Amino acid sequence: MQPCDTLLFAEIIVTQNESRSIIYNGGIAVSEGKILCIDAADVVRSQYTSKNTIELGSSLLMPGLINSHTHAAMTLLRGAADDLPLMDWLNNHIFPVEQNLTAEQVELGALLACAEMTRYGTTSFTDMYLIEDATYKAVDQSGLRVLGGEALFMFPSPAYKDFDAGIALVRELETKWQNNPRIRQAVMPHAVYTTTPEILTTCRDVAEELNLPIHIHLAETPTETAACVESFGKRPVEYAHSLGLLGKRTTVAHAVDLTDDEISLLAETGTVVAHNPESNMKLASGMAPIEKMLAKGVTVTLGTDGAASNNALNMFTEMASCAFLHKVQHIDPTVASAQTVLDMATRNGACSMGQSDIGALTVGNQADIIALDLTQPNMLPMHNPVSQLVYATCGAEVHMTMVAGEILYHDGRYTQIDYPALIESAKDVAKWVQKKIQKRS
Repeated sequence: MQPCDTLLFAEIIVTQNESRSIIYNGGIAVSEGKILCIDAADVVRSQYTSKNTIELGSSLLMPGLINSHTHAAMTLLRGAADDLPLMDWLNNHIFPVEQNLTAEQVELGALLACAEMTRYGTTSFTDMYLIEDATYKAVDQSGLRVLGGEALFMFPSPAYKDFDAGIALVRELETKWQNNPRIRQAVMPHAVYTTTPEILTTCRDVAEELNLPIHIHLAETPTETAACVESFGKRPVEYAHSLGLLGKRTTVAHAVDLTDDEISLLAETGTVVAHNPESNMKLASGMAPIEKMLAKGVTVTLGTDGAASNNALNMFTEMASCAFLHKVQHIDPTVASAQTVLDMATRNGACSMGQSDIGALTVGNQADIIALDLTQPNMLPMHNPVSQLVYATCGAEVHMTMVAGEILYHDGRYTQIDYPALIESAKDVAKWVQKKIQKRS
């Protein structure tokens, strides 16, 4: 018998491996934060032993979900400015409040986001925001994984006085956090309408120099497209490509307003797309042509966007929204199948994060695992686990969240976050946000 750190046993395991295997009455052996064995329970029990054996009974184990695009600390602005078009929402409501944020407030908002994602089964996320160092501190405390980046603009932010200082901050944060196995950096110019050609080419060069990914909002609305054509003579995708931004290291968020030729360009360059269906619906930005993208070989992932434009960080509801939206978009029930959408939220998300050892439960991968309670009424009867996960699950069924073999949440209890204290802090910051909004109005 081989010793290991943890043994997990459950009624169903949805592996999301290459063959999308589902194991009934299965077990997982975990050692040093990674999956040592995954097989039928009898096989695992006969080969491994552990002082930490967790019998999960009527549960479903699966890879932790991957949120490929969000702004974690925007939990502070959840519900503060709703039912507005994108540019009005950004310029007249969000940006003015954000310019006054402190590091302490960003850390609080990010920690609240981490608590929400942990509770609803997200174990990794890609984050673009202001004072990103504060978000990294929250992630470090929470136990989640992040691919993060300071949002880079052509105007000052609460983190820097100008773009040169902003790009210097990117270098500083890379040096500070590069040895943390759960915190990785990307270069994140905000969008084409908040940058210049010089800024974007510098971002490209720094990403290549430091071997970092690139993440940018692109082609989010027809309004953005019109402004890009007026300012630079090109549509957003063509403009980004002309500056050398597209490629395998790059993820573009939204990609709603696309032509067929632009989709082909994304495919040819290997650019990844982070699809945000609920945010796009709420802001009435449009419907991304993900079926065309997938058909041409574009890797499409799934994100929530920030909690101010969604208004949740729940990847289970995001999966359902994605599937339903594109079925009705095409008047075709076969579009955006359950397996396709689950892949977007797991395996494809791993591609966007540039981390091949997450997104699937296989030997050697990180033990980023969530457990769902199969006794909940919406989980019964269980004919098809993948269908149930995408169409019936709301996230509240998650009763255990594990990252790198460490349990972060189990049966209502957070192990890394002081949640009662977080509740009180969130109430205090809500009063501050309201004062800022009232003062501006």
